[in-house]
Formats: sequence, C-alpha cells, structure tokens
Amino acid sequence: MIILTLRTDNPEAEIDLFDGGKLLASDKWHAHRELAETIHARIRDLLKTQAKGFHDIEGIVAYQGPGSFTGLRIGLSVANALAESLSAPIVGVTGDDWQQKGVSRLLAGEHDPLVVPEYGAPVHITQPKH
Repeated sequence: MIILTLRTDNPEAEIDLFDGGKLLASDKWHAHRELAETIHARIRDLLKTQAKGFHDIEGIVAYQGPGSFTGLRIGLSVANALAESLSAPIVGVTGDDWQQKGVSRLLAGEHDPLVVPEYGAPVHITQPKH
C-alpha cells in the first residue's frame, strides 16, 4: 500500500512516502508562507522519485495538530481533497509517533471520514473594527 504522510503544522513542512510500513522517500522544506503554492509540486516531485504519480497513492496519513492555524488548514485541506479525489482512506493523528500510528491504522483497515485540525488552543480571531 503506497501511503503519503503530511505534516504542515510549522514553517518546515514534511511529506513522506511509504510502501506499507517501509519509508521510500522523504521531503522537508521551509514552506512558511508559501505552503499553499509549493505543497502540490513537492508531493508530485516526491512521487516522481519513486516512479509514481498521484493515482498511485492508496492511503494518506495527516498530522492534525496541535500547531499553526494556517499551516494545519492548508495541509489538511490538501490531504482531505486528495483522499476524496483518489477514493483513498485517510487518517488523522497527533503525537511524536504520528507516522507510525497513522500507517498502522491504515494497514489495519481503519480510516477517518474527514481529518479536522486540533489547534491545541482556542482560535483567536481578530474582531472587526467598528
């Protein structure tokens, strides 16, 4: 099972490609404010290193937080959209061993209907000026 993992909770984004429990390829980059512009190309390029394309993704593991409000929203939007468009199962996980937990869940046949962010604190929204 080809599994894509994504972590976008801080300025350094991380994507990895697994075949079952075996790590095939990894990419970390300083995405910061350019995450939305770079994440799809980085996933495509990571897949190409293994002679694969988006259609080869059979499962997705997404780090769901806590972390950056914007980074999590972008990463989880990409993960959920890919899962839906590819009809691939997705799981959301937290913690230091998030990849192992997520890959294990997928390989056990578990999945989530949708992965939502866990920010770790209430979201602070700037009030409009009157």
